[in-house]
Amino acid sequence: MSMMRPETELGYAPPMVRHFSIFLDNRVGKLLELLGSLSDEGNISVRAISILDSSDYAVIRLVVDQPDLARTILDRHEFAVCQTDVLVAELSKDHELHHLCKFLLAAELNIHFAFPTMPRPSGEATVVLSTDDNTLAGQILRRKGFRLFGEADLEH
Repeated sequence: MSMMRPETELGYAPPMVRHFSIFLDNRVGKLLELLGSLSDEGNISVRAISILDSSDYAVIRLVVDQPDLARTILDRHEFAVCQTDVLVAELSKDHELHHLCKFLLAAELNIHFAFPTMPRPSGEATVVLSTDDNTLAGQILRRKGFRLFGEADLEH
């Protein structure tokens, strides 16, 4: 597991992962162009993907193993991209998705979006999560026994 960030006034900052939201025209081949650029130019592996589709455009949410290089490639190809920090939480028999939701609801935190990651070597499921306050959400989830991953945990 990656190192935690320095202490904050709330106790500690949980590990965060950079996430990209990429706006694409909804045309045949645009997703392949995006993923091909990342793979061919940077050998970047997608760790999580979500696609929000409409008739004219799509928003692709990505978590990758090399976010600095990915950002460089995305900018070079002039993709419309927004970068934010998200949480990546491991789910297990004792820490299921409904538990995660219950704990965040108790803290009155809204979930803006959530989507699964690609399978991890351990076989445990993980979920990408964005809330009203990711630092507080991460602190709550850690206290409740959820394992959180940082960027170093997603590398090759």
